[in-house]
Amino acid sequence: MNPKTNKIIADLHIHSKHSRGCSKEMGLDSLEKWARIKGLTLLGTGDFTHPKWIKELKEKLKEDGSGILKTKTGFKFILQTEISLIYSSEGKGRRIHIVVLAPDFDTVDKITEYLLTHGRIDYDGRPIFKIPSDQFVKDLKEINERIELIPAHIWTPHFSLFGEYNQFNTVEECFKDQSKHIYGLETGISSDIIMNRRVSGLDKYNLVSFSDNHSYWPWRLGREATIFELKELNYDNLISAIHTGKGLVGTIEADPNYGKYHFDGHRKCGIFFSPKESSKRNSICPVCRKKLTIGVASRVEELADRSEEYNPKNVNQYVLMPLSEIIAKYLDKGVNTKSVWEIYDKLIESFNDEFNILLNVKKLELLDVIDEELVEFIMKNRKNNIIVSPGFDGEYGIILYNPDDHKKIPKPKETGPQKGLEDF
Repeated sequence: MNPKTNKIIADLHIHSKHSRGCSKEMGLDSLEKWARIKGLTLLGTGDFTHPKWIKELKEKLKEDGSGILKTKTGFKFILQTEISLIYSSEGKGRRIHIVVLAPDFDTVDKITEYLLTHGRIDYDGRPIFKIPSDQFVKDLKEINERIELIPAHIWTPHFSLFGEYNQFNTVEECFKDQSKHIYGLETGISSDIIMNRRVSGLDKYNLVSFSDNHSYWPWRLGREATIFELKELNYDNLISAIHTGKGLVGTIEADPNYGKYHFDGHRKCGIFFSPKESSKRNSICPVCRKKLTIGVASRVEELADRSEEYNPKNVNQYVLMPLSEIIAKYLDKGVNTKSVWEIYDKLIESFNDEFNILLNVKKLELLDVIDEELVEFIMKNRKNNIIVSPGFDGEYGIILYNPDDHKKIPKPKETGPQKGLEDF
C-alpha cells in the first residue's frame, strides 16, 4: 500500500434490524462490533429511509462535513439504503433494486420527503415504490447531484438489472437517458468481476462488491467487499473512485458458485444445471416439467460476447469463502456451532480480524494456533482452490472438503416425458 494513502475495506450494501427477513439484533453497536472483527473499515448504514432507523443513526453517528459519519469509538459509516422499484414499462413488469448513497442527513431527509410522495417508508427498511428506474435516478439527482446510485446484485433472477425476470440486456435499456449517471455496478454473490468482464458492454462501468447481508454474523457481513486506497477518506473521494476507478483497487468476492442463484435449478425438486446442461433441456425441470429458475451463470452466458477463457487485464479480486464456513466444513459442523466458534475466536484473538487471517497471516503463524490440516484448507481458500457445489434457486452453494464430496449430494430421479412440454 502507498504510505500516502489509506486502505479502506468497505461493505456499502447492508441492512438493519428494520428490514424484512433480517436479524432483529442488527443495531449500530452489533454492526460495528462485527465489522471490526471481520476487518472492515467502512460500512454503509443501510435502511436510512426507515423512520426508527434514521432516528438511531442521527443519535449515534456524528457528522463532520466529510460525508463519513463516525460512532463515539470512531468507526466509520456512510449513509446508504436500498430501494426496490417495481413498475411496468413497454408492457412488461420490472423489478429493480438500487443501492443509494448520500452525503449527509439533510440529503437523506430530502430523499425521504420525495419517497413519501410515492408511498410508505415505515413498513420495511427496503421499501418498494412504483417508480421507473430512469425517473428515480433523475429525481434523486435533482435533489442532490452528489447522491450516488448503484444497481444492486445486477444478475440475480428476480430483482436486478440483468436478471431473468427483467430481461434488460444493457444498462441503457433500463435507465434510458439517465444511464449517464450510472458509474458502478454491484456484482452480487453469484457472479464475480471476471464473469462480468465477459460482457464488453460493461467495460465502461466500474464493478463493486458488497454483502447485502441480513445478519451481522461474519459469514454474512463483509462476505463481499470493495477495497479502496484514498489519500483522504471522504464522501467525494469515495464516489470519485467509483466513477473513475482511480482509488478503487479491488474486490473481495465469494466464489460465485456459493451464491444462491448461480446455476439454473429448482430448489423444490433438488435439481440444478450448468448453462450448457440447462440449454440442452430447454431450461425445463426434468422432475416437475416446469421452467427452471434461470440463474446468473446462464444470463451471463446469454449476454457474453467473450469466451469463458477471456482473461481481462488489471482485475484485482480476491475470491474467498468466509472463515466460519471453512472451519465448519473442516469440522463437518454447522457454521454457528460451539466448536466452530471456539476455533474462530482463537484465530481472531491471535490475529485481530478475519480478513487478516484469510489474506495475510503466514502459514507458520497459523500452525502455532490451529492444526495443520485446517491450515492447509485456509491456504487453499487463499489460493482460490476451494471447490463449491453451485447454488441455485435460493439455495446457497456447498463447500466441498474434497472433490469426492459431491457424490454425497443426493439427486432426485427424473420423470419421463409429459404431454404439453412444448408449452413451457
